[in-house]
Amino acid sequence: MTCDRLKRLQFRAWHRGTREADYMIGCFFDRYHAGWSEQEIAWFEDLLEEDDVEIMAWALGTQPVPERYAGAPMAMMRKLDYVEIPR
Repeated sequence: MTCDRLKRLQFRAWHRGTREADYMIGCFFDRYHAGWSEQEIAWFEDLLEEDDVEIMAWALGTQPVPERYAGAPMAMMRKLDYVEIPR
């Protein structure tokens, strides 16, 4: 795992196109990435290829999570305890 790889992921997590997606996906990355394994980093890279609307629906529980994204990382994302909205 390289610093450049994580920097790219952080940029992609925080530049999704909508403020809501930026906060949900960007804050998730910021809170959890330091403890991720190679497998979890690959999971997040794949997740970032999905549409924001889909990711947010899975995290909010309004749509079923596809099998390939189910598991511990998505369970952490569904807690939503990592979203910090500045005032």
